[in-house]
Amino acid sequence: MKKLKKLLVGALTLLVAAGVAACSKGSSSSNSSKSYTPKSLNIQFVPSQAATKLEARAKPLEKMLSKRLGIPVHVSMSTDYNTVVEAMKSKKIDVGFLPPDGYVLAHKQGAADLLLQAERYGISQPGGKQTDKLVKFYRSEILVKKGSKIKSWKDLKGKSISVQNPTSSAGYIFPVAELKEKGLDVVKDSKLVTVTGHDQAVLNVLNGDTDAAFVFEDARNTVKADNPKIMGQVVPIYFTKPIPNDTISVRPDMSKAFQKKLAKAFIAVGKSPEGKKVIESVYSHEGYDYAKDSDFNVIRKYDKIAAAAQK
Repeated sequence: MKKLKKLLVGALTLLVAAGVAACSKGSSSSNSSKSYTPKSLNIQFVPSQAATKLEARAKPLEKMLSKRLGIPVHVSMSTDYNTVVEAMKSKKIDVGFLPPDGYVLAHKQGAADLLLQAERYGISQPGGKQTDKLVKFYRSEILVKKGSKIKSWKDLKGKSISVQNPTSSAGYIFPVAELKEKGLDVVKDSKLVTVTGHDQAVLNVLNGDTDAAFVFEDARNTVKADNPKIMGQVVPIYFTKPIPNDTISVRPDMSKAFQKKLAKAFIAVGKSPEGKKVIESVYSHEGYDYAKDSDFNVIRKYDKIAAAAQK
């Protein structure tokens, strides 16, 4: 009996020891979950206009950030939003310039955490002119060719519409969700034509390739240099509610210390004359500021509505 008791006590001791070791291991893993410090930084952008143009404009950021971080920086262009998310999930990319919906998707999948949010100058209508006030939001607009029989969102039934990838907030999610709430299911009742770049969506309307386009406000400015008359040739008929601005998102395992250093570097680049010029040419960003994850809850709400419309 005494031998059995000793055996039981010994077994119990081993189990407790194993449990403590497991807890210790789990605790250590948790504490080291944000221990990644890049020796070289890989940044990827999502095309909001012609990808080749965007990558060339973004390249100067490599030297600007490398100088502030003290490590090599590499900039590349993705094919779409999902590509960046997958690259961050597989730890091939450290930093993603993600639109709000792309960030929400990446965060949900454990692929990205929020670092900073972009600031832009507000847009005044009519005319789509830029104001001098920095804001952390923008809107989506629906464009049609001037003189079109489409006068309101109600007239979009049965019409062709240029849209972006279904993860694009301005180019898909917000207009699809809001129109669905109003009673128009464009996924089923209209012909959606997916294009790459909001500039291409504007040109599709201008050239008569589609009847309308879902774009960010005011995407017409992206083609204004090549076509100064565009503001009068293509006109908005609808504006959505405010959408949170783009994000700079990072791998969740990136160390807090490096995240802090990286955030300061991006903010400094945005405030420098040469850096401001680059980020303006890439995404019309005017700078970067801190934000919180809850700022993107409206995206989560609209995601559900748009997803339901696709079923």
